Amino acid sequence: MKVGFIGLGGMGSGMAHNLRRAGHELVVHDLNRASGTPLEEAGATWSDSVADLARSVDVVFTSLPGPVEMRQVGLGKEGLLSALRPGSVWFDLTTNSPAVVREVHEASRKHDIELFDAPVSGGPKGARSGKLAIYVGGDRQAFDRHGAVLDAIGDQVLHVGEIGAGNTAKLVHNCGSMIIRMAISEVFTLGVKAGVEPAALWHAMRQGAIGRSRTFDRVGDRYLQEAFDPPSFALLLADKDLRLALELAEQLDVPMRSAQLVREDFQEALERGWGGRDSQTPLLLQNERAGVAIKLSPDEVRAVLDQG
Repeated sequence: MKVGFIGLGGMGSGMAHNLRRAGHELVVHDLNRASGTPLEEAGATWSDSVADLARSVDVVFTSLPGPVEMRQVGLGKEGLLSALRPGSVWFDLTTNSPAVVREVHEASRKHDIELFDAPVSGGPKGARSGKLAIYVGGDRQAFDRHGAVLDAIGDQVLHVGEIGAGNTAKLVHNCGSMIIRMAISEVFTLGVKAGVEPAALWHAMRQGAIGRSRTFDRVGDRYLQEAFDPPSFALLLADKDLRLALELAEQLDVPMRSAQLVREDFQEALERGWGGRDSQTPLLLQNERAGVAIKLSPDEVRAVLDQG
């Protein structure tokens, strides 16, 4: 298969190299001409423009800074849609706006081009090693026909829904990761300021119940199933522990803004009479605010976990 790759930065370069190693005939382009040299040495061909590249390939990948650049590369003068042959496939690896992806997808369909939004997670190291999650949005039947090429660049290729769903999943993942990291830094500063050595504290945290589990897996047993009764750890007890932590933070003058927000939700849940339910019960408040219903069966949860 003849594959084009546009955008040879920290992520794109590693993914392009892996496509070449997989045996694909590769054509590359970037605004920085020098970025193509290592790939040429590996057997790829350089193209001087987006349009010239598009005319010569069956599948094109773009790995760009953001929505503005992706729209320009696709829809601009001498962009991809001006030159790709009907029936070609475009995987946009950019972390992008779902709205922009849908806009470009509509334009692509008019040119008989199949666009997938396929943002990746794993960082430059993962891009080089092939240890990447790829969140794919687009037509399922088209994905089944063309998605195998993604195996060259990622070890977790996940079709998550229609066009735009890939970036929705990526943005949800990243937002959650940022909040969790801030929460970890918040409680870590509390422990260190209270006198625990950082290495000892980190070791202790990693051996606890959450530390031994994949962080996102913990919501599967309670929250995603709305299974709060009987509790494994009652909200009333959890609130007591949180209150004690905040009291210690106040004593030590450690800001705990995220924890304060969590406490507000705990208090609202307690006022509703949920103190005897599981400590994950306050997560229902977010469901209410967002106006969504979330409930998986135990079999559905198990099926997701069995995927690894």
